[in-house]
Amino acid sequence: MVTIAHISDPHVGSPFFVPNLMNRVIVELNEMEPDAVICTGDLTNEGYRQEYKNCVAYFSRIRPPVHVVPGNHDARNVGYLHFEELIGPRHWIEDIGGVRVVAVDSSEPDLNEGQIGRERYDWIREGFNVPAELKVFVLHHHLLPVPGTGRERSVVMDAGDLLELLATCGVHVVLSGHKHVPYVWRLENMYIANAGTVPRSACVATPSPATTCWSSRATR
Repeated sequence: MVTIAHISDPHVGSPFFVPNLMNRVIVELNEMEPDAVICTGDLTNEGYRQEYKNCVAYFSRIRPPVHVVPGNHDARNVGYLHFEELIGPRHWIEDIGGVRVVAVDSSEPDLNEGQIGRERYDWIREGFNVPAELKVFVLHHHLLPVPGTGRERSVVMDAGDLLELLATCGVHVVLSGHKHVPYVWRLENMYIANAGTVPRSACVATPSPATTCWSSRATR
């Protein structure tokens, strides 16, 4: 069985960032011993290089491999360039045991809104065109409106086309962040999981800072 932990939106550098909560997240993740950790963006608050360096220092203490996509805050102030240098590719494909993970950067420089873009659809389709126990798609922006978060805004602009593509590809799980509120939907045979913000004061009341955890057996 493959276990993947999902966290999002630490916003290192924000005045609301709480180091003690981040340390607690690291302890929980290491105790959980998942096969991998996926972080769905907004590592930083303003995309500054030092914020990235501070986040890398935190992530280096997490024992399982951490796989990351950037968020809209990470794309501020040419932060996407720092991401590529200090974190890695903004679009990637990873096999974790029998799980195929396809991840795409949905951010746009200096904009809160996001999109995937039709130029990425063939790449996504090819990425999922393999046998896998579980197929997971990863992005920062949420695909569906999150209840209890006020007026809806900043969803993926091509969400409808993307949902159709993912259903056609047989995707089982979609992981996202952005709205800072944890929520999970089941849309036919696909689960869509939005993680809450991890180590900021806004998440103190949530049951667990390491918001969601998925196993290849549990979702089939």
